[in-house]
Amino acid sequence: MRNVSPFNALLAVALGIAGIHAATARAAETTAHSSSNDLVARGEYLAKAGDCAACHTAPGGEAMAGGLPIDSPFGQIYSSNITPSRTHGIGDYSQAQFARAVREGVRADGTHLYPAMPYPSYAGITDDDMKALYAYFTQGIEPVDKAPPATQLPFPFNQRWLMGGWNLLFAGGKPGAPINGKNAAWNRGRYLVETLGHCDACHTPRNAAMGEKTSLGLSGGQIGPWQAPNITSDPISGIGAWSHQELVQYLRTGSVAGKGQAAGGMAEAIEKSLQYLSDDDLSAIAIYLKDSTPVRNPKDVRPAFQYAGNGEGYEAGLRGHNPGIGLDQPGPGYLALTTGAQLYSGYCASCHQTRGEGTPDAAFPSLTHNSVLGRGNADNLVMVILGGAHIDTQGNEQLMPGFADELDDKQVATLANFVMQHYGNPDAAVTADHVAMLRRGGPNPAAALLPAMIAAAVLLAFVLAWLARFVARRKRMH
Repeated sequence: MRNVSPFNALLAVALGIAGIHAATARAAETTAHSSSNDLVARGEYLAKAGDCAACHTAPGGEAMAGGLPIDSPFGQIYSSNITPSRTHGIGDYSQAQFARAVREGVRADGTHLYPAMPYPSYAGITDDDMKALYAYFTQGIEPVDKAPPATQLPFPFNQRWLMGGWNLLFAGGKPGAPINGKNAAWNRGRYLVETLGHCDACHTPRNAAMGEKTSLGLSGGQIGPWQAPNITSDPISGIGAWSHQELVQYLRTGSVAGKGQAAGGMAEAIEKSLQYLSDDDLSAIAIYLKDSTPVRNPKDVRPAFQYAGNGEGYEAGLRGHNPGIGLDQPGPGYLALTTGAQLYSGYCASCHQTRGEGTPDAAFPSLTHNSVLGRGNADNLVMVILGGAHIDTQGNEQLMPGFADELDDKQVATLANFVMQHYGNPDAAVTADHVAMLRRGGPNPAAALLPAMIAAAVLLAFVLAWLARFVARRKRMH
């Protein structure tokens, strides 16, 4: 046996201990790095569930760099840069400042955000989820050192400090705790619908001050020119007659045969957010909606998807009264497209078919048994005619062109009325003036609210001036 000196033995022990410490440190570093990556990945998923990219990424722009113009009743609001840029984004935000902006709508510098940012819904985001979101927005996306266009609303809506009073009335009251007596899936669905997914921001009607009418939660709302439908559990006005699986399919793909397909903002929400959610989360949303408080519109007599039109064909009569182009150009054709049948034949029938049945593969959806056409108004149909429709989910892209540049308001109204009469709810009608209003961006409740807002701002300014004068006089007296 070889003799080992005490010095060499001690050296070996020391080296062994150092190696153990180094290995432990490397393991701890690897674990921390893995944990950080997991937190960022979790934040990315939550950001998709919150549909952040839909507003904070402009078409053709960098991810989360803002600049998307959002039409509001008070004017156009541009979304902010939420990349980790230190010059134009949130790179200098602490986690507490980030949480305050998301939950309360107040920037790090104390400036109020407008509720186009759905902070009234985000108020219920849990601390753990907020930590993950902060990790993603500060570590998971590239900084973009670019300022979006400034929002410039007319007076008094440009006075952001007035939002403090609005927030006291309509924001900050969202509970985050689970509801006792409800299972985990139901509570998860509630959290996704009312908080992260902020479905109420579109699907709940609003009062004159643009606050949500909470007693009518999820019963439908006006979003610019679009009508967000009733998604309560009511079997007539809402989604109560949809099966659980149909709801899940719609949330993932935007289309369910015999029920309807998504367009407008809902198509965007599905494409950029909902299609990426897990099966469990989509199921939880369906569970919650199917159990939500039902709200019935007394004017509704049957579910929107049950309308199938009158079944009457129009082609034979159309061909029989074809006047031809002219004596020097005989043959089929029209001098002008004026009737609903002519407009439908010219712009719609090649895709949706002459009886509105669409195609068997649903590449061109059916107009019969279609919820869009079974509602009490034709607003969403008009918006699809004007702007078209696009959705790309699960590798399946559907595209319909818009005809805003080709058809005038009277033609759009004539076409929409023909489609509703033949394939949808025949009681819904639209005028050329209504089409013009929708083309301009929809109803403007701000017009009725403006005088009261100006009076309130003037009164408040007077009170503040009086208080400032009173304080100054008190100081001089002392």
